[in-house]
Amino acid sequence: MLNNKILKILGMLLCFLAFSMLPSVLWSLYYNETEVLISFFYSISITLFLSLLVYLSSYFFSENINDVSSVDAFTIVTIGWLLIGLFGSLPFYFSQNSLSFVDCYFESMSGFTTTGATIFGENSLKIESLGYGLLFWRSFTQFLGGMGIIVFSIALLPLLGIGGVQLFRAEVAGPTADKITPRIKQTAKLLWSIYITFTILETILLYFFGMSFFDSLCHSFSTVSTGGFSTHSNSIAYFNSSLIEWTIILFMFISATNFTLHYIFLGKFKFKYFKDEEFKFYAFLFLAITVIISFNLIINSVYLSSFEGIRHAAFTTVSLLSTTGFTTENFEVWPNLSIALCFFLFFIGASAGSTTGGIKIIRTLVIFKYIYFEIKRLIHPNVVYNIKIGKKIINEDIIKNTLGFYLFYIMIFVIFTVFISFYNIDLISAISISASSIGNIGPGLGSIGPFDNWGHLPNTVKIISTFCMLLGRLEIFTVMVLISRIFFK
Repeated sequence: MLNNKILKILGMLLCFLAFSMLPSVLWSLYYNETEVLISFFYSISITLFLSLLVYLSSYFFSENINDVSSVDAFTIVTIGWLLIGLFGSLPFYFSQNSLSFVDCYFESMSGFTTTGATIFGENSLKIESLGYGLLFWRSFTQFLGGMGIIVFSIALLPLLGIGGVQLFRAEVAGPTADKITPRIKQTAKLLWSIYITFTILETILLYFFGMSFFDSLCHSFSTVSTGGFSTHSNSIAYFNSSLIEWTIILFMFISATNFTLHYIFLGKFKFKYFKDEEFKFYAFLFLAITVIISFNLIINSVYLSSFEGIRHAAFTTVSLLSTTGFTTENFEVWPNLSIALCFFLFFIGASAGSTTGGIKIIRTLVIFKYIYFEIKRLIHPNVVYNIKIGKKIINEDIIKNTLGFYLFYIMIFVIFTVFISFYNIDLISAISISASSIGNIGPGLGSIGPFDNWGHLPNTVKIISTFCMLLGRLEIFTVMVLISRIFFK
């Protein structure tokens, strides 16, 4: 299963991961955090040593493979994410917070998969007690994971003489994983340039509206990656600022939009957002649910001001729809209609080609159109119908793949809900844990509510949740293919 190219790429990924810890070291130096510095020294040393070991071990293979096959791509992506989560957990493990390995790996995988579920909070170890170096590392893991640390490495693969197309398809799974440009290396660079530009813009705005530079940078990492890690236990509610909240609402919405549309607008100066059917449905869904929740909050007098109700409704809607998971209010105490809509948002996800998790709106559109045309086919069985998204006819193979994904997603959600229930966890919490981890959302209902944390859960449940995070981040099939019997044959 392993060959020289796979080992070289995995070695490169671990080397990149080691060097990505250096900015956190600088923050620890600036704030004189000796204990945190030691944890990063151990982490960088171990990661660099093993990256060198993995890379050099590739020379023991006599067979020299020049290209990455589809099988190799699945192996690299899945094993790569597992290794990144493992070595990314070392700074937490070597810190002086007496964390178990399971907790450290959970936090790391939650960061890299941009889930935002955390073991830290008010009822356990407070987020603020971690120190600036570790706080920065938590947010930076989401920044790296948002666009995909492996997509970033595509720009480096030509140095090894390896084409990155197969790797890109495995990492950016879904019905619209098309290249923006003919060269995959150029595509990766364009994606990252847009991604970094949004991060810089949001950092400037948040700093201007009252956040410290450190907080504005960390929250920009978590917003643009749609991750949701905050530097405070109370998340965005800590700042109590409408300007900060509306800024984050804007960037959560932008980050959950297909990055191809951003490239067309910023690179080619063509505004084609409302010509894209998925974006139109995404914008409509955001506005419709925001209006319904706002109305529900206002008529039940949940807030003194209508404007305050609209702000919290908009923030919660886009936070869950984009799978970011930032919170300003405890939506568990809202009226039942609002809670039901929040739960509904756990599954949808936003646009394909963005940094979000969940099922993705494009798949839901395909399913709705398929159901509609099946009903028409029953009425007029001899007429041939084509399912279109915009002006593009959807291939039958893509429709079958979408149906398979939808069924597989629901099946995994049900199975893991049952598994989690074995550990005497109430049904609402079990459903929320399963939906939140597969959808890469973070907060949920029950014992993992908006201002709760995951630290109290049994270790087995944390391990199950960690696996669900990986499944959700790599859109299920990438991982399931690797562990299937057919793959090993």
